[in-house]
Amino acid sequence: MRVLLVEDNGELVALLNKGLAQGGFSADSVATAGDAAHVLTTMRYAAIVLDLGLPDDDGLTLLRDLRRRGDATPVLVLTARDGVSDRVIGLREGADDYLAKPFAMEELIARLQALLRRPGNLLGRRLTFGNVALDTEGRQVIVGGTVRAFPARETAVLEILLRRSGNVAPKRLFEDHLFGLSGDVGSNAVEVYVHRLRKMLADAGATVKIHTVRGVGYLMAEDKSG
Repeated sequence: MRVLLVEDNGELVALLNKGLAQGGFSADSVATAGDAAHVLTTMRYAAIVLDLGLPDDDGLTLLRDLRRRGDATPVLVLTARDGVSDRVIGLREGADDYLAKPFAMEELIARLQALLRRPGNLLGRRLTFGNVALDTEGRQVIVGGTVRAFPARETAVLEILLRRSGNVAPKRLFEDHLFGLSGDVGSNAVEVYVHRLRKMLADAGATVKIHTVRGVGYLMAEDKSG
């Protein structure tokens, strides 16, 4: 799942990117409230990790504006302001959770996972379709009861398909979740990862298939051929 980091400390951003990747997340990062506001008009994220002490504005202003326009993306506030009154203000402005600096990376990952397990959010711990399952926290793919070693991006593609099982997942959804703002996406990059995943599932004996819906995206459905 892709998250947005709104943090101006470059060293901390590097540490967060590494820790989030190990926890099964991918991240885009921006250093100002203005850049975050712009990005959030064009991109959808599973969650936002928001620093409050930004160089151009208070992070609470960004949070307040998000909630006023009806954006319900889960927000984890990450800040050095650790007083009770600070936490209360942040929660009242619409934060979903609050973590004070310094923090343990394991706690940050656990809090994000907990936010996304809440009713109406995105992260069920285990996704299953046919004989294929994904442990979203451990990033383990299980086919027919056997754990399989799938690379990170193929696992991310599988996660999107499992969340949309029985429904078409638009190609743009894969591009946003796999590549975000990196620009590291060729014209056929999504097709390459889907092709690799198809072969891995077939080789593992999966009872599901990935169908291409031309001009739209991809659909995971049960394999009726057997």
